[in-house]
Parts: sequence; C-alpha cells; structure tokens
Amino acid sequence: MSDKIEKVKCLIIGSGPAGYTAAVYAARANMAPVLYQGEQPGGQLTTTNEVENFPGYPEGITGPEMMMQLQKQAERFGTDVRHGWVSKVDFSGDIHKAWINEEKEIHADTVIISTGASAKYLNLPSEQKYLKLGGGVSACAVCDGFFYRNQEVVIVGAGDSACEEAHYLSKLCKKVTMLVRRDEFRASKIMVNRVKNTENIEILFNTETDEVLGDGQVVNGVRVFNNKTKEKHDIEATGFFVAIGHKPNTDIFKGILDLDETGYIINAVPGTSKTNVEGVFVSGDAADHVYRQAITAAGTGCMAALDAERYLAAKDSDFEVATSTYN
Repeated sequence: MSDKIEKVKCLIIGSGPAGYTAAVYAARANMAPVLYQGEQPGGQLTTTNEVENFPGYPEGITGPEMMMQLQKQAERFGTDVRHGWVSKVDFSGDIHKAWINEEKEIHADTVIISTGASAKYLNLPSEQKYLKLGGGVSACAVCDGFFYRNQEVVIVGAGDSACEEAHYLSKLCKKVTMLVRRDEFRASKIMVNRVKNTENIEILFNTETDEVLGDGQVVNGVRVFNNKTKEKHDIEATGFFVAIGHKPNTDIFKGILDLDETGYIINAVPGTSKTNVEGVFVSGDAADHVYRQAITAAGTGCMAALDAERYLAAKDSDFEVATSTYN
C-alpha cells in the first residue's frame, strides 16, 4: 500500500448537523471517524442567521454558532475533523476508496455521506447580498417564516414546494405575494387551489424579480417586472423567499450509488441509512427531499453511525458494539 494511502475505519463526507451528529455517535462507538468538512464547512445552516426551532436552545442560536458547537462536541469524543472535500470515490470493491482534493487517497471500512443539498437561488447580485447579510433573503419558510410575523413578504416559485411554503407563510404574515414566472403553476391542482383560496396570498403571473431592494442591511422591498409587458413596479416587503428547488450535492456518486431522478440518494432499505453499496450510508439532505430540517438531518446522522457500527460488528468479530453509543 502506498504511503499516500490512509486507512480509516469510518469516513464521513460532509459536515452540517448530519455529519457532525454521525461523528459524535461514531466517535463514541470507537470508530475513530475522520470527517472532511467539504466546500462549505458547517453546511447550509451556516447561512442561517437565527435558529429557533432546534431543541435545546430556548433563546435560539445562530447557524454558524450551532455548527461550531457541534464540531467541538464531535472533536471532544475524538473525531478527526479536517478541511478539504472528497473529489472522487470508488465503491466497486471491498475497499471503499475516496480521494481528497483530487490528491490524497483514503481507504475506509465504512463511509457516511452527509453532503447535503444546496438551495437554488436566482443569483441576482442584490439577492446574494442580502442572503449573505442575513437580512431578509431565505430559501426555507419553515426555518425563517417566524421572523416575519405580521409582515409582508414575497416568495418566488410555481411548484408544490412553493405553494406549500406560501401557504405556511400566509399563517404568519400579513400578506404574501407570490411571483410565478409563467402564466400558470407547475404545482398540483390541490396545491394551486389552496394558495388561490387563501385570502392574504396575492399571485402575480408572468412576473419575475428584477432586484431585491433594501437599506444596505435588511430587505425592504422587491422590484419585479412583467415578462410580457416589461413593466416594472416595486413591492414593499421585509422578506424575500426563494422556493425554486434544491440540488443534492451528490454528483460524485452518480453511477456508483442509486439516485432518484433529481439526484437524491435512495435508501436501499426504507427506515435505515443504508445505500445500495454495503458499508456506505447516507444521512441528511443528500437523501431527504421532503423535510430538509436541521433536526431531521441530525437524526439521520445518528442512524447512519449506528448502522455503520453494526455493519462493522457483523464483519469483524473483534469489533464490539459500544453500549455507550445508546446513552
């Protein structure tokens, strides 16, 4: 074996609530996990200014602070947290191979995938500006809608998820303006009827975003244009929600793991974290296109570590399941 090849018992690909929770459990089970944080250490939650719906934080916490605490907890039990990303994998043989930054090669007995999914944005300069400032741009109504109680917001999207999020926001906000690019929805009929019959949701068809307006710190409006007439007008709003979908960060697993039509990893056995490759497990938003919450990601991180531990125990009689894992 080359000196450049490192052998590990458990490789965790990606950070965030799923990766760090898997690391906590794997480390407590004496699996000596090595975790590579990926291109966005801490995952999507690092872009969230306030987290108020994660159990155990009665006063709330910022996303970056929560991720730093989770990282410290994982390291406390012995997780080797490293900068870098996995650029290629080969799961075709008995040894699970991964390459870090296209250079270093790692051979792992078990692999836990926690690469997450990235929200799609319009990529307007003004949108990205206020997203980075945490000043009123969001891709998760369930996460951030609470902060806009009794306020007016704008949401972009035309699918089922957009309708669901608009309806959720309507219960919290004074008014929700929904921007639909075409002259019809892509959503199912039942979801369309739901938003159309909600009194405080206004739907603007053939309408796109020209610019997210603000005072340099927070959003205070949205400039839109009708793509038929080219007319522009401003909408007063303190929140701008984008609901045009997510892209799972699973490109390196194409042709290796079973993925659905949108790229999410398929659980080989429902109710577990197992993939179609033995010894490879998935947690978090890389497999979850329904809930996409920090708490559900953390839960599947726990599942993946427990499944990996049991896999090792079944293969190696010298490896015992650590009873402390369940405490």
